[in-house]
Amino acid sequence: MARVTTTIHLLRHGEVFNPGRVLYGRLPGFALSDLGIAQAKLAAEYLARRPVGYLVSSPLERAQQTAQPLAEALGLTIDTDERLIEADNHLQGKQVAGGKGLFRDPALFKYYRNPFTPSWGEPYAQIATRVLAAARAACDAAQRIGQDAEAVCVSHQLPIVIARRRAEGRRLFHDPRRRRCSLASVTSFTFAGDAIVRIDYAEPAATLPPGHGAGA
Repeated sequence: MARVTTTIHLLRHGEVFNPGRVLYGRLPGFALSDLGIAQAKLAAEYLARRPVGYLVSSPLERAQQTAQPLAEALGLTIDTDERLIEADNHLQGKQVAGGKGLFRDPALFKYYRNPFTPSWGEPYAQIATRVLAAARAACDAAQRIGQDAEAVCVSHQLPIVIARRRAEGRRLFHDPRRRRCSLASVTSFTFAGDAIVRIDYAEPAATLPPGHGAGA
């Protein structure tokens, strides 16, 4: 007898308007750029072809905005799960997005003492645990809708990357420059029971030109 499987899509939000290159983290007031809105629409077109019956998002504005086109396309409401939120970061609000300016302020050096945890923010292990718990909750919600139903969780780059690394049994510490999780990308987990048996990745917005306000 074939195992019943359910696919959960982790959608990264689109580009954020951030000309000041601020590491905005969980700060309010950072919305999608025009390019980010276009990316969200392409992601919605891609996911609307799937049997998505449940949609849940990080509470942050950029994630909620990214979820909106899919909600409209499928007639779904957007639930909110705090476990999908961006990682907490002590450097939040500093002009260090993309790594630039990290070593200009000696007052920040104390946060760099241990990159493996990391010492500048929420522990990787904690991120992995909460995001995978949110994905499993979305899986349960989809299964209650119907056997073939899928779910979409809108989140952020680091939480998605860390959840994938945990699911693949890889170490959580990594080189941020080598993350495979572009803006408005879709990382799909297929669950069989509590186990993740397959991971797929797609970039539905890859055809759009690069912008200038990208963030996490």
